[in-house]
Amino acid sequence: MAAVLPPEKLSETHRPTLDRALDAIRSRAYWSPHPEHPKAYGEDGVPGSLGPAEGKAAFDAVLNTRFDLGQPGTDGWVGGETSPYGPKLGVEYPHVDPDVLLAAMRSGMGAWRAAGPQTRALVCLEIIARINARTHELAHAVMHTSGQAFVMAFQAGGPHAQDRGLEAVAYAYEEQTRTPSAADWAKPQGKRDPLRLHKSFTAAGRGISLLIGCNTFPTWNGYPGLFASLATGNPVLVKPHPGAVLPLALTVRLAREVLAEAGFDPNLVALAAENPGEGIAKSLALRPEVKIIDYTGSSSFGDWLEANARQAQVYTEKAGVNTVVVDSTDDYRGMLSNLAFSLSLYSGQMCTTPQNLLIPRDGIATESGTKSFDEVAADLAEAVGKLLGDDARANGLLGALVNPDVKARLEAAPELGEVALASRAVANPEFPDAVVRTPVIVKLDGSGPADGAAFLSECFGPVSFAVAVDSTAAALDLLRRTVREKGAMTVGAYTTSPEVESAVEEVCFDESAQLSLNLTGGVFVNQTAAFSDFHGSGGNPAANAALCDGAFVANRFRMIEVRRQA
Repeated sequence: MAAVLPPEKLSETHRPTLDRALDAIRSRAYWSPHPEHPKAYGEDGVPGSLGPAEGKAAFDAVLNTRFDLGQPGTDGWVGGETSPYGPKLGVEYPHVDPDVLLAAMRSGMGAWRAAGPQTRALVCLEIIARINARTHELAHAVMHTSGQAFVMAFQAGGPHAQDRGLEAVAYAYEEQTRTPSAADWAKPQGKRDPLRLHKSFTAAGRGISLLIGCNTFPTWNGYPGLFASLATGNPVLVKPHPGAVLPLALTVRLAREVLAEAGFDPNLVALAAENPGEGIAKSLALRPEVKIIDYTGSSSFGDWLEANARQAQVYTEKAGVNTVVVDSTDDYRGMLSNLAFSLSLYSGQMCTTPQNLLIPRDGIATESGTKSFDEVAADLAEAVGKLLGDDARANGLLGALVNPDVKARLEAAPELGEVALASRAVANPEFPDAVVRTPVIVKLDGSGPADGAAFLSECFGPVSFAVAVDSTAAALDLLRRTVREKGAMTVGAYTTSPEVESAVEEVCFDESAQLSLNLTGGVFVNQTAAFSDFHGSGGNPAANAALCDGAFVANRFRMIEVRRQA
């Protein structure tokens, strides 16, 4: 049967988008093909997309159903997702026999490899386009598995995640096409005829890629690895977090549909769901068929993967201790406002949220005079309080706590030091069972021995520490130690001094940390833009890869050469 989506049709539809993406990763300028406003979808928006009501209806239709993907090796059904907002989702997913499924996944590799980098990229772009058209449906799925508020779930779980997937495809195409597909080689031999060979070069995937999803950002963190591996010729087995299966299950279903329509084996993308506590990620990670692993989650399991999954190329994003150095500012209110938003967004449940605010004990210089450590802490607490004073706005920014562990850390934080800002419960009228809490800010002393200090460990969730240090130089020393020993996805700094700015940069260059300086407007340290910003660096303990650069894709394939006598 002829493919419904032949290569020429895919090229006509998606080659211009691929070219724009390639331009964007080279220029680092702003670009996105995916509208981030909910009103851009539906009858008057993205062609063929679901509007708000249609997306909600599609999400509701999936609840309390069996999510059958037609995968080989299905030996049972698993489920158990409960929304952080209260309702049980009631969806059952296929549980698989890996011996059967992995063999089926490998059988499609030959045709997928033979398709070449361009066709693979264009098929991936068609998958992303199908995902984009169902952004409203996916937004509800992300909201009710991660606890993100709807607008954030729509944007971060939808267009921004899709941008990151497209970015990975662009890098994959760029790296695979650096080498020509063929070359005629001739070596002069003096008076004798030259030695002649015809050489072909084929980008070959390494094997099955295992994507181990996370609870908080299942699509945003999942799409880069999924599309980087698929675009470089590898089948992808998606193992979602048991609490956040639905967004990735919807993604897998769309991917399988597109692959089949393009004439490829749909088993190139498959789902491996599990019961809570089953722990299939560990056994899958050690399978000899698995050659690539993408993981977002705790440092303990990430470290285990790096140490034990020796047969695979492992890409991890783990825990870190994100730090902001506060030296001086010429926009005190802007600084406080920016930090307040950064600490509050999604209840601090982002791998990029600042945790430690290093503030000189004697205070900081501002445009309105010196502000003491206690004043800065109190003023920041006031800024957070004003930002979240209205419950409706607070719900829109905070979302819900994703699991009881986050709530437990939040409740234990006041015992660590003096509370500058107490957390409060926020009622959600639409979802009475949602656990919504404002951030807590705790003041700590950072001048003594830091060994065992609370601020030197990640306290994931809406918990931040205002840490008093003896000087800006001491803050930089503590920053260096923190990034070197614990890692950081983000570093921020506020200073009016060129010398201090240069010193902070040097720390971040030395320790491989991404730095944001003097943010006082509508860009925040915990947000990154695809095609321009690098998420993580891959150079400190928080992550061994960056989203997204050439290194993130280049080792997912090998260039295989065939030489023939000319």
